[in-house]
Amino acid sequence: MDIKIGFNDSPRELIVASKEDQEAIAQRVSEALSAEHGVLDLTDEQGRRVLVRNASIAYVEVGTTTTRTVGFAGV
Repeated sequence: MDIKIGFNDSPRELIVASKEDQEAIAQRVSEALSAEHGVLDLTDEQGRRVLVRNASIAYVEVGTTTTRTVGFAGV
């Protein structure tokens, strides 16, 4: 699942691919944003950690866990 993080002072967004559950990620984002000096801590599929201060986050988009078909298999 892809997690897109938009920043206040940047037109670019950060995309993190994660194997975690959608609800667990949404809970972690809510906790980080509700804390006064919170930090969003995510781990991607390769085990790399991404730490983002909550003051710089404009939005977070949490993708779905459904798999997409490629080619004519989904027709």
